Amino acid sequence: GGVGKTTVAKYVFTTNFRRFEGSSFLANIQDISQQPDGLIRLQKQLLYDLTGKKSKIQDTDEGIIKIRDAICFKRVLVILDDIDQQEQIHAIIGMKNWFCPGSKIIITTKNSCLLKVQEIQKVHEVREMGNDESLELFSWHSFGEDHPADDYMELSKRVVKHCGGLPLALQVLGTSLRGKNIDVWKSALDKLEAIPASQVIKKLKFGYDSLKDDHDKNLFLDIACF
Repeated sequence: GGVGKTTVAKYVFTTNFRRFEGSSFLANIQDISQQPDGLIRLQKQLLYDLTGKKSKIQDTDEGIIKIRDAICFKRVLVILDDIDQQEQIHAIIGMKNWFCPGSKIIITTKNSCLLKVQEIQKVHEVREMGNDESLELFSWHSFGEDHPADDYMELSKRVVKHCGGLPLALQVLGTSLRGKNIDVWKSALDKLEAIPASQVIKKLKFGYDSLKDDHDKNLFLDIACF
């Protein structure tokens, strides 16, 4: 996670949804589906997004039927973010041939095997950012420009190296270090480098996503490394 799949999907959605007769962006499907009646909640959200009406659903089978009836006569754009099981796809969008011609379904997932089973027409792999791109993204968040301040260049490169090209880590760490002095940077880096690189994004994403409002998220960014 953290490579930017959701960010890309959101961009595609916001720049294209007006071209369709209905649209829905269902985020964090993996997490929501694990909650009580999570799949039913997702079905209700999809139906509300596409019809503008709240639906009463007793079980997922009933939800699938209502979704089929809602999507068969209109061109829709549906994005399923963070799918990790086949049953999630089946419960939320049913069968591909239910959709009206011209509809588009976009799925983000860490498991490419799910896409092969679904016979997805086009697969786009979002890769980690290169060193130069990573340094530029980190710099925008930490310095407000496309390169680090001279005194912070080597420290910035150390942060970028440990983030492994993951945009979320670069964004969170860049924002948290913005305006801090060199001693604070060094202390944060010592703690950061004590964490295996593979665990950095997991720890940051869990902490950030679990917060409820913008105030708490901004506070998290201030203390992310400390």
